[in-house]
Amino acid sequence: MHEEEIRALLEAVQNGGIQPEAALRQLKSGPFRSGVLDFAHVDHHRRLRQGLGEVIYGEGKTLEHIIAIAIEAATTGSPVLITRLQPEKLSGLMARFPEGRANASGRTFLLHAPPIVEIEADTPHVAIVAAGTSDLPVAEEAAEVCVAMGIPCARYTDVGVAGIHRLLGRVEALQAATALVVVAGMEGALPSVVAGVLGRPVFAVPTSVGYGANLGGISTLLAMLNSCAPGVSVVNIDNGFSAAFAACQIVRAVRQAQARKP
Repeated sequence: MHEEEIRALLEAVQNGGIQPEAALRQLKSGPFRSGVLDFAHVDHHRRLRQGLGEVIYGEGKTLEHIIAIAIEAATTGSPVLITRLQPEKLSGLMARFPEGRANASGRTFLLHAPPIVEIEADTPHVAIVAAGTSDLPVAEEAAEVCVAMGIPCARYTDVGVAGIHRLLGRVEALQAATALVVVAGMEGALPSVVAGVLGRPVFAVPTSVGYGANLGGISTLLAMLNSCAPGVSVVNIDNGFSAAFAACQIVRAVRQAQARKP
């Protein structure tokens, strides 16, 4: 169950359209229900709390475990996002769930994918900005989080500081975004530039892209943490998921504020 369903249920109780006992049975089988497997405890309440159900981290799990958890998580009909999938696991999920949404570049798989929301004028949305083509796997993971949460997102790729005119040519479009996820490797300068030019929250994602002194993304992480541009929040190396989730929460808050306006 999600917020709209629970609100409708409470209104039905208030209006006498459903008896409290019947509503209680629905609640017991709905948001507060947990799925207990031999090797996992699936949280069915998380979507109500956070806007997205429990995400399955695929790396380190067997395909059999991933499939079993996905089946349990999908019983409510809510989106189920699986991340960090090796190619053989992604192929196995595509064979088991042919109706699912696979993103090979982002290493993700999504069950019960919501419809893609088109971005129109004044649509609250997330902009995902990638410095280079090598950063695309992390940027695509971020984009799939937006899809799973039903949040519109716009992608801007290969706009790193080495050719800063490519970024500056998109400033007007980027300024329309509610929040931005900025993905970069190497020296990690792009989030500072974006935050310095735009007046929007920036969630910076350092990637492990770079030569030896990049130290697997550590130098990029430290550069972003030391940004002098205000409004930059930094997540862990290659963690497109967390950055997109935070950006989507801002969009959800804006939507809820708009819905409360008379």
